[in-house]
Amino acid sequence: MDEEFSPSLTPPVSPFAVDSQCDSVLAPPPCFSCLSQPVRDESGLLAPDGYVAKGALKRLLLKLDPAPADYETDMVDLFGFSWVTETAMVESTTLLFNLFRQAFLRLENLALSGTHDFGQAYSHHSQAEQLRQHCVRFLQYVRVFISRYMLPPRDLEDTASHPYVALEAQLPSVLLEQLFGLTLLVDRLKNLPSNLQACLAMQHQGTRLPPAWHLLHLHMDVHWSVLEILHLLEERMMGQVVYAQQLVDLTGENFTNVSLFEKQVTSLLLDLIGLAMTQYSKVRPTEALAIPPYHCICTKELWVLLVHLLDHRSRTLHTQSFWSYLNKLLWSVLKGEPQDRLVDGLAPCKDPLGFTWWLLTHLAELGQTCSNGTHQDEKLKENWSFVAALLKSSLGSQGLEEEQLRLVLHCCLSLCLLWEPSVSVVTALWEHFSKNLNSAFTVPWLGVSGLGSVSRTPLSLLELARSCCASGPPDPAQLRSASHVQLYRSSNSFHMFLRILAVYLSKGTGDGAPWRQIKGRIYSKFHQRRMMELSERGLMHFLLLFLVLGRQAELEDACGRAGELLELRPSSSLSIAQQALLWRGQLAFVLLFQERGLDVAALAERVGGAFAQAARDFYLKTTEAARKLALWPLLGSYMEGVQEVMESGRHLHLSEERLLNQGFGLLLPACRQSELGSALGFLQAALAQLRRVQQHSAQAPPPSVAKECHLAVAAALWANFFPFLRNLRLSQTPPAQLADCAAGFCLLALDLPSSAPQDLQPQPALSMMTTFAWDEMLHPLVVTRYLTHLLHDSTLVSSMTAASGSAQALCIRAWIRCVLQQHVHKGVDGSESRADKMLRDQLNELTRLVFRLPEVESLLQEAVEVQPSARQEPGAAVAVFIKVVGGAYRRLQNLAERSHLVTRALDYIGDVLKHVKPYLANRSPPEGLQLAYRTVGCLVKQWSPLLATSKAQQLLFRIVDVLLLPHALFQQDKNLPAAMLSAVRDSLPLYLQGLSEAAGTSQTQGAYLRQQLRSVIAHYLERFFPATPAAAALAEHPILLAVRDAPPGHKGAVLSQTVLQVLSNHIVQCRGPASYSKLAMMLAFLFEMLKRTRHLERPLLALPLPAVLHCLLLVSESQVRKLSTDVLQLLFELHASDTPDGSCDQVSAVLKSFVEENVDTYDQQVYGVLELVALLDRVAVETLIPVLTLRLRSTEHKRGLGRNATLRNTYKKLLSSLGERGIAEMASLDRD
Repeated sequence: MDEEFSPSLTPPVSPFAVDSQCDSVLAPPPCFSCLSQPVRDESGLLAPDGYVAKGALKRLLLKLDPAPADYETDMVDLFGFSWVTETAMVESTTLLFNLFRQAFLRLENLALSGTHDFGQAYSHHSQAEQLRQHCVRFLQYVRVFISRYMLPPRDLEDTASHPYVALEAQLPSVLLEQLFGLTLLVDRLKNLPSNLQACLAMQHQGTRLPPAWHLLHLHMDVHWSVLEILHLLEERMMGQVVYAQQLVDLTGENFTNVSLFEKQVTSLLLDLIGLAMTQYSKVRPTEALAIPPYHCICTKELWVLLVHLLDHRSRTLHTQSFWSYLNKLLWSVLKGEPQDRLVDGLAPCKDPLGFTWWLLTHLAELGQTCSNGTHQDEKLKENWSFVAALLKSSLGSQGLEEEQLRLVLHCCLSLCLLWEPSVSVVTALWEHFSKNLNSAFTVPWLGVSGLGSVSRTPLSLLELARSCCASGPPDPAQLRSASHVQLYRSSNSFHMFLRILAVYLSKGTGDGAPWRQIKGRIYSKFHQRRMMELSERGLMHFLLLFLVLGRQAELEDACGRAGELLELRPSSSLSIAQQALLWRGQLAFVLLFQERGLDVAALAERVGGAFAQAARDFYLKTTEAARKLALWPLLGSYMEGVQEVMESGRHLHLSEERLLNQGFGLLLPACRQSELGSALGFLQAALAQLRRVQQHSAQAPPPSVAKECHLAVAAALWANFFPFLRNLRLSQTPPAQLADCAAGFCLLALDLPSSAPQDLQPQPALSMMTTFAWDEMLHPLVVTRYLTHLLHDSTLVSSMTAASGSAQALCIRAWIRCVLQQHVHKGVDGSESRADKMLRDQLNELTRLVFRLPEVESLLQEAVEVQPSARQEPGAAVAVFIKVVGGAYRRLQNLAERSHLVTRALDYIGDVLKHVKPYLANRSPPEGLQLAYRTVGCLVKQWSPLLATSKAQQLLFRIVDVLLLPHALFQQDKNLPAAMLSAVRDSLPLYLQGLSEAAGTSQTQGAYLRQQLRSVIAHYLERFFPATPAAAALAEHPILLAVRDAPPGHKGAVLSQTVLQVLSNHIVQCRGPASYSKLAMMLAFLFEMLKRTRHLERPLLALPLPAVLHCLLLVSESQVRKLSTDVLQLLFELHASDTPDGSCDQVSAVLKSFVEENVDTYDQQVYGVLELVALLDRVAVETLIPVLTLRLRSTEHKRGLGRNATLRNTYKKLLSSLGERGIAEMASLDRD
């Protein structure tokens, strides 16, 4: 028998050629590798070639063959030699392990002789990789052999039958000795040279790796394989202890597989803890949960392997679990005693407490990785007993800073999400925080992000509570969220505690057991003395705590207890800031009640009553100014909170009106301008929200009580806010929000008319329009902003029109008034305030809306003379509207329709003089005067036939008396202001043209209107003369412009006639040398008028002729005579062009009258003037020969001196220029 087996005890038949008997291609065995990125693990952290991803761990735990597809042939290739697969491990155990040692040492030597020669890099990599593969494949063969070929233990008598059987019986002991030898061969991970440990953090850019990398990972392979083989051996031996017989004989100590396993586990865990300490030294507290304790994915996989193997052994073999091993080691680390045998050799940790929490949290997360490398969501095995003890130690340590406390709480929260939360942990944390509610919980070096803050509004306070409840029930998936990882920066330790509390309260099946367990512990910590000790920050934490309790547990219970506890602290002991915080907290509970659909009446009464009392103090005149100033932030915070409550209510059916109590009626009258803006902003938001809710209820009906609740909210708003608005409406410095709030009330009256006060019934919306839009005492900004809001609403416009036929006309009148008065409130220096700019912008929008009114659109559609642009300046838009109405009147033929339109037009403009009265009274600003005169002038011109009617003529008379002929115009010691004169000058043509047309149209007051027209022209003719009678300057005279632009025919003839009459009278009245300059100006004006007005009729041309002849007769000043001659020549030219047949009846009559009136007194001068006229129109003078001769003889007869030779010679000179009739008359005179 010995001869039969002896050949196989040596390396077999050398590596010559039994290749056909060996596996040609073996699958690469699993090994530690961090070359490629993982593809199977959801967390992306395990290598695909490792023990977990390749299923080696799972097969180990399920007691399956480690490599079922490999080592199936008779021969196996190990270290370059072929071996009999089924017997090599029994026959050549020592030899195989020696070959392993030889390969290991060769790889170690290769790693130590590292080179920087790139030419040798690939060669070294290939050698190192081959050596490592030999070693790993051998270890895999050992696992396969034990699993597949090793027999269970036999009786002692069975072992002596055959030498192989004897060797086989000794194999467990020999194998144990060899495994122990391997543990001595390979160094512990913490004792590896620095060049090997550096490979843990190596960034691999390719596949050519240094030998040191292969050696490092081979160390890890050996450490894990020893544990795996020992576990397989123990299972194969069916729990029977294996002794290393030779070692027992040498040392006398019992050396078993169990002791070696324990020693190897402890050593490996200590090595991994040491590596984790090195990693922790590089971790900042803010990144603790983002940076794991693993240098590379291989070390993480080693942790995973240990977790699953030790927990599996704990379940099946009843040995220590992974947490038991680790807890014992971590306690030793925490103690830090140098003589501790367990941690001997570990470098001391600077922060053992933080390290323990950090490592514990990350290792707990490893429980989510299944034995096959996939993610699992099943309940994880917890370690709360150790955590509770660790937490007690942490909280009991002296000088625990917030930065450390945050790390502890952050880790606790992570563990609660991984495991079912423990009441003992929550209780321990509450014991700590209940004593430190007044703390700031800030980390100075974190900057702004580390500062504590007090929530400024109830909603922000509730949102903070919601964020603390965001974790919900335990869910490991949240650990990977960015918000959880950054929690150290974004939340303080107290907020983290609240998150833990929320997670604890949300666990279970909803039976309330967690709440019953913790409620008493929390409530018992608060009593009157403790409540009195709470600072503002402490009260903030108190409110936040109870909001979390209310949201996660029983809301009514938590809210009621919070209210009872707050009542233990009298209001006199509260500062304004603390009182404001309590109000915000109570309103946050109101929001929470709203969220649950619970009635808020009791809460609203409590906080509303406190607000009403504070508002009363604010209102009383006996309250000091400093006290009022301090009260305003408190009152403002209440309004801000109530606004959030209103805007958060979906139906406003939960007694929200209790918050809108009589305190607002006291608050509003006591507010200053800046404070009033905030209060009215709150009112505006409340009105808008109520209307939104009301409209929503019309589309999707809310609960049955909602309608009554809406009426209750509306009634509260009417009762506590509207009286103040009505009193404020006539203010000359109204706040901008006044119109916004009034518009909101108007729309509320439209939606809920029954909610309006009795004095606005039966048509509250129409009454609101009368109060805030059509009253002419209102500030233009109020009216403009008010109408801009309302005219957008087509429903309101339709309802308003149906209720009152004049509603649109009154809106148009209000628009015109606002346009005219847009400059009333400008400063004396003409500066534009913010209100003026706002008014201008609002007027632009109101103009657009007015042009969209049905009544205005109807007029515009009929108008052909004007097409208004979409974006028109308000003043120009008013002029367009006036022109459209005037055109509509001219087109009407029916008397009744005309009469109706006159009435409507007067409704449009109202008392326009009252609108412009502020400008006239103040005589400023210039822009306002210009706008007023220009608009009313446009009215007079475009509506002249309308204003000439009996209904409207009184308005026309007043316009003339007030704007054109004011009293100051008739007072010698007073002059019109320059700004007013400038306005009159610019718009006078409009008035003159309109008055002349009205005078020609009026059937009853035509004469009076002509008189007024003459008076206006007479007063302003000389006032607007330029300094010199230059043609260019005179061309811009407003009266000349009016005549020039007047329409031809009868409409323009009245104006031209009146101007010529006034001008002639002024010329005739100029007497003496002192008036020559004025006379020259008038003659120049007349000349320009005749030159620029070619449409004058023939009778009108004769009107100025007597005055011109009068100047030629009596004035010898050269400029006057030249201008008179020019005018005379132009008159005869115009007359000649107007009468082609040469008829001269009017001119002859004027000349005859001129001769009869003046020849007796100014005989020779008259002949001289006629000589000049004869040059222009000889025929006209020829007709005067009989008259002239008769007057000559009559003069001589009266004198009684016979012939007057001088006079006759002068007369003959005239006759000599008159052609044949003159010569004949000269002959007749000679015969006398």
